[in-house]
Amino acid sequence: MKRMWLVTPMVLAVLAAACTSNNTSSNNGGQTSSTPSGVVKLTMWMGYTPPPPKPAAEYDTLTALVDEFNKQNPNIQVSVQYVNSDFALQKATVALQGNKQPDISYQYGTNMPQLATAPKLVDLTQKVQEPGFNWNDFFPGERAVSTVNGKVLGIPALVDNLAVVYNKDLFAKAGVPTPTPDWTWSDLMSAAQKVNNPSKKIFGLAFPVDGSETTVWEYEAMLWAAGGDILNSDNTKAVFNQAGGVRALTTLQQMAQAKDLYLDFHPDAGKSEELFNSGKIGMIITGPWDLSSFPAVHYGVQFMPSFDPGGSHQTIAGPDNWVIFDNGPARVAAAWTFLKWFTSTPQLLKDSMATGHLPTRASVEAQPNFLTQFGAKFPGEDVFAENLKNVLKARPQIPQYPRVSTALGQAIVNVLLGKGSPQQELDAAAKQADGFLAIPQ
Repeated sequence: MKRMWLVTPMVLAVLAAACTSNNTSSNNGGQTSSTPSGVVKLTMWMGYTPPPPKPAAEYDTLTALVDEFNKQNPNIQVSVQYVNSDFALQKATVALQGNKQPDISYQYGTNMPQLATAPKLVDLTQKVQEPGFNWNDFFPGERAVSTVNGKVLGIPALVDNLAVVYNKDLFAKAGVPTPTPDWTWSDLMSAAQKVNNPSKKIFGLAFPVDGSETTVWEYEAMLWAAGGDILNSDNTKAVFNQAGGVRALTTLQQMAQAKDLYLDFHPDAGKSEELFNSGKIGMIITGPWDLSSFPAVHYGVQFMPSFDPGGSHQTIAGPDNWVIFDNGPARVAAAWTFLKWFTSTPQLLKDSMATGHLPTRASVEAQPNFLTQFGAKFPGEDVFAENLKNVLKARPQIPQYPRVSTALGQAIVNVLLGKGSPQQELDAAAKQADGFLAIPQ
């Protein structure tokens, strides 16, 4: 799983063109609405690579669930097609131009503002309120990513979150207590200072400083925990330069000035992960996708710290979605029948225990002994699963967000490199962001 995804302006332009043409519902995707026997055939795009060359638990589990549904529902037959998720938005855009869109598609959450402009994307706002679906069972941050301009346009497909992964051996050697779920940033800063050992080139905490979304979304978790926000309630003005944002960035500044941070200028190259795995970094802020990268570390996982005792331990997630495209009433109804079943508690429980995916519904975690069994099979994943209760917000689902993020990312980098104060840099970034937000999209 990747940490985040942003959409290029070229995709926006092509999608806009797709949305103005071929607005019909006939014979899409090479499928007919139904066969003479009344069987509705659906095409589902998903991003799990089929085997070979190696075992593919995610693919095997998904296809097994689809086969189970097909057997239980002979009048609806779902056909799975592999589409690389990195290119799912672009491929959907081209398919929409040719009126050959699938019925169901896996899409990154950051694709939603662009997909929202496509007339053939099905509005699920009323459907998720149907009795028995229990929309509120999905975690708040997931629901926020699925919703654009007040409309529910997707169903959560995959969720992650950020937590602190720490080296238990380095903590023990430095005499640092094991972090508890109620720890604070003061506790983390103290731990980083004690673990930090310049003579052995050991750093307390790694932090990305390339100014990308990797930098920004780690900061955003801190921003929310400090009581701040990215934009105002109607997404018309930046507010990350207010007290919460300044407090969060000042905390990072203090750690950088104390030389307790390993500043990673190329976070996507895996250097921080490599150093953590070799015992050169005490703590790393990351998600469940990275745990398999640490075979040499006796590690632990703990929630993001709060800024005050008893305060918020908010984190951030990059949820992805299942979306439905309109290929006529019969196929839309069938696609919804499938997604209701596929994203129900029993199926999500099977998927989590087979693949290590964090459950998208709170009811899965509420199953007897789930966290114990999940953590036993996938060490550390149980903490990330429990941490989903701290996924309360999402990045703004607006087209301007990538440019807002770029401005904010540069401000964070400038502060950590000693080029400006938190307030000054955040004020400058907010001024830039307000300019982007003033341009209609």
